[in-house]
Amino acid sequence: MGLKIRCGWEANFLRVRVFNNNIEKAIKDLKRKLSKEGFFTELKERKFYDKPSVRKKKKALKAAKRRNKKGKKRTIKKQ
Repeated sequence: MGLKIRCGWEANFLRVRVFNNNIEKAIKDLKRKLSKEGFFTELKERKFYDKPSVRKKKKALKAAKRRNKKGKKRTIKKQ
């Protein structure tokens, strides 16, 4: 992954290499990298317009989920 700066904004570039004309593996790697970056979830979120109040509620729900997930991980590690 390379980083370039143009006109004051940053752009991340994903690179996927193709070895021995193995396109299927390259596509699989690309999908894995994109999902790790959160590309597909971002697409789903931006598919339709959400009012600001709905956006706030979704954001709060996401935060609550993260907190619950962290709490569960901590209790598992303590035992």
